[in-house]
Amino acid sequence: MFRTIRFASLVRNFATKPEEIGNLVKGNKVVVFMKGVPEEPRCGFSNAVVQILRMHGVQYNAHDVLADEELRQGIKEFSNWPTIPQVYINGEFVGGCDIMLQMHQNGELIEELKKVGINSLLLETAKEADNTKK
Repeated sequence: MFRTIRFASLVRNFATKPEEIGNLVKGNKVVVFMKGVPEEPRCGFSNAVVQILRMHGVQYNAHDVLADEELRQGIKEFSNWPTIPQVYINGEFVGGCDIMLQMHQNGELIEELKKVGINSLLLETAKEADNTKK
């Protein structure tokens, strides 16, 4: 009997988790699933994503996967991506640290942010620098 109750509970949790995660990724224009919190990242890759978003002046929702093992496993299944951090823009999976770094370096991140109505602080800073030169 105990196994039956426990199994039913597990099935119920897994059945609702993708929907819950779907709601989380749609909860803000930019959502990050990371190890730790933005003020105190607990891995170098999460820290790099935080720094990239900070440079662009992006406000985002962050979820600490170390605080919730179900979320940690669930987000990997939801995105079909095995690593953390994971970044979502406008409800769509963008990638992890390596992809964010690449997008930051080639200017693609500025364009993706612009599509969802976020003006990159780097773009604004560059405009101000151009204006002072004129």
